[in-house]
Amino acid sequence: MIKAAGAVLWRDAGGDVEVAVVHRQRYDDWSLPKGKLDDGETIPACAVREILEETGYSCVLGRHLRQVSYQVRGVPKTVDYYAAEAVSGSFEENDEVDSLKWLPVAEASSLLTYEPDREVLEEFARLPADLLLVLLVRHAKAGKRSEWDGDDDLRPLSGAGWRQAEALRTLLPLWAPVRVHTAPRVRCADTVRGVAADLSVEVVEEARLSEEGYWPDPDAGLVRLLEVAALEGRAVVSSQGGVIPSVVQSLAEMGGLRLDKIPCKKGSTWVLAFTRPFGAWSTSDSPSRWPTLVSAHYLPSALPRP
Repeated sequence: MIKAAGAVLWRDAGGDVEVAVVHRQRYDDWSLPKGKLDDGETIPACAVREILEETGYSCVLGRHLRQVSYQVRGVPKTVDYYAAEAVSGSFEENDEVDSLKWLPVAEASSLLTYEPDREVLEEFARLPADLLLVLLVRHAKAGKRSEWDGDDDLRPLSGAGWRQAEALRTLLPLWAPVRVHTAPRVRCADTVRGVAADLSVEVVEEARLSEEGYWPDPDAGLVRLLEVAALEGRAVVSSQGGVIPSVVQSLAEMGGLRLDKIPCKKGSTWVLAFTRPFGAWSTSDSPSRWPTLVSAHYLPSALPRP
């Protein structure tokens, strides 16, 4: 299996969205930027690296768009595509790409050589480019409850859990979160404490998103998560396995989004994308003006696959 990743790289052009298409001299085609995973690399990290190498632009990831599958000389290959906003840089001709064009979506679609690329671009255009994001993380592995004599709130991460937390420190910044929130558990906080340190922000405790705080009033927990999304734009929230599936399922039902399964492994992340409310927003507004979940993508691990 060959694994690759790429993105629809976009920018704001005076209120309109333009996307980048690249010409590869080796194949004489116009395509979306993409490339194969390096050893020890995650799929999201590959997408960001390939964008930089092929286009010269640093980017911030958005929602996952789709996975494309095909055969290369009899070997199966998958390419995961993300939306990605260009934040800095400029194009220079390189070994893989000799030309880049910024175009409105319709013009870019007409130029692309391959139908799967056009389908990826169509999925990108289905929703606004600039969405709210919550990176909903289940805490990393902790020592066994049966082997811990103290208060369970204080049960620490295991060695494997610390490795997962360190990997999240590399993975989550690819979406450029600005704040870090956590259920009031040592294992939840320690899972994302390194991310907060790198952002130079405090870890904000969220009692409504712990198991004992969520279940007496699930609606209040959902409202709190939507508030974090709406008021901060991009945020990390670390919670527990007894909360996350209910939160994701409830938000999906509210948004009319169908999810067949809602896995929740320790150290995993749900990348949740929401529509932005128009104008100023508060929880006292009508629910019709609240952020709506429009995309939910599951990352089972922050660690690269062997």
